[in-house]
Amino acid sequence: MLVNTMVLALKGLGRNAMRSVLTMLGIVIGVSAVVTMVTLGNGTTQSVSAQIASLGSNLLIVMPGQRGGPGSAGASAPRFKVADAEAIATQIGGLAGVAPSAGQSVTVVAQAKNWTTTVTGTTSAWFHLGNWTLASGRVFTDAEERGGSAVCVMGETVRQRLFGTANPVGSTIRVKQFSCEVVGLLRSKGQASMGRDQDDAVIIPLRTLQRRVTGSQDVGQIQLSVRSGAAVDRVRTSVEQLMRERRHLADGTTDNFTVLDTQEIARAMTGTTELLTMLLGAVAAVSLLVGGIGIMNIMLVSITERTREIGTRLAIGALEREVLLQFLVEAVTLSSLGGAIGLALAAGASMGLARLMQVPFAFDPRINLVAFLFSAGMGVLFGYLPARRAAHLDPIDALRHE
Repeated sequence: MLVNTMVLALKGLGRNAMRSVLTMLGIVIGVSAVVTMVTLGNGTTQSVSAQIASLGSNLLIVMPGQRGGPGSAGASAPRFKVADAEAIATQIGGLAGVAPSAGQSVTVVAQAKNWTTTVTGTTSAWFHLGNWTLASGRVFTDAEERGGSAVCVMGETVRQRLFGTANPVGSTIRVKQFSCEVVGLLRSKGQASMGRDQDDAVIIPLRTLQRRVTGSQDVGQIQLSVRSGAAVDRVRTSVEQLMRERRHLADGTTDNFTVLDTQEIARAMTGTTELLTMLLGAVAAVSLLVGGIGIMNIMLVSITERTREIGTRLAIGALEREVLLQFLVEAVTLSSLGGAIGLALAAGASMGLARLMQVPFAFDPRINLVAFLFSAGMGVLFGYLPARRAAHLDPIDALRHE
């Protein structure tokens, strides 16, 4: 009986193939929109997490000024000194490394080409804390740091602008008013959060930057790597207390510095992208509801057109449940087929848009399954009322219908 019912349902759909296709279109658009939005949202979340992780693991960044929101200034706050970083390294437990750094935008010149980039002065520990690896060459030595030698390590973006595809190690570039030997080339890390290009940088010893570029002993920020297994919150509290003491802040006075935890930043940013993903998915799901209403509308029209056929079936002995099942199968077939086509379109659209947006293609089997089951459920939900109406037609009245 079930097989015969399904055959009749498919024949009924085949009589008006164009109308069936247009009816499915609402479900196709709804399913593809929901799956595409959620997939791209998941990919964006993964991209943000990877960008934050690329800054370093268990990383705390101590910066001057309060940076808690719009309008909070850090320019007027006193800068740090190298002694502050040394105090943190010697007095705070649970740290794997400490790296003071300062930076300034400078035009660098090589081979008649110039490029404005950020020149960062720091110690060799900075490379380890930031999870940097070398494509070639080496980092500067402790002796070069102490002596303020004119050596530098170049980022990939600067290499492309000044040397093209050539290896810059061993070459000399001019940084501001002095010549600097390139001793290393960093492996590319791409963009960080907020679209900042991490590879657009030249790294030199901190003392070299202070002597030859900035002309001051100021340190812009201090990066701290918390040892694996140590409590990050405890280390952060200890750093804040030490900095308050060294900056002579009285009780009740607001901190004139900020200790940023990259893990907190990652949680906040991924939480935001996940919320936006849910919102976009919910908005896209409205089109599924519209598609379901379209199925109910077309089924009601189909029943009106086939009233005499229904009356004939009932008159020769067809049971009400068989008529009900026939039209219910038609509705579910439309919604299920539309859901399957929607999933296929979503897969192609997600891969294309992910490549365009430069985010990972994060295939989620759960959302695909839920979207398909939801589309099939829409067929049952919106197809039941028209099917029930067809099953309860009076055979005599149905046969008289023109």
